[in-house]
Amino acid sequence: MLKHIVMWKLKEFAEGKTKAENARIMKESLEKLVGIVPEIKSLQVGINEKDSEMAYDAVLISTFEDTDALARYKVHPEHVKVSSYCKKIRESRVFVDFNE
Repeated sequence: MLKHIVMWKLKEFAEGKTKAENARIMKESLEKLVGIVPEIKSLQVGINEKDSEMAYDAVLISTFEDTDALARYKVHPEHVKVSSYCKKIRESRVFVDFNE
């Protein structure tokens, strides 16, 4: 199994919404992909609760069968829509992929 972890720092204000509003929209949008994108084995989104310069604002922890499944997830039209929104509201993004 492949773990795919992504963390985002969000803009204070983007797309007409606050950071908190955008984090909630992003979380809900990603969670809705479960059952729509068949490659997703598990998916969890967390929004940071501690204010710190070192902290990221949101994290995605997801599991896929392998790197091919992750690649299919990345180009799935519903994921592309969510990813497009995430790109508009983020300052930065980091990720790590590893096999369990």
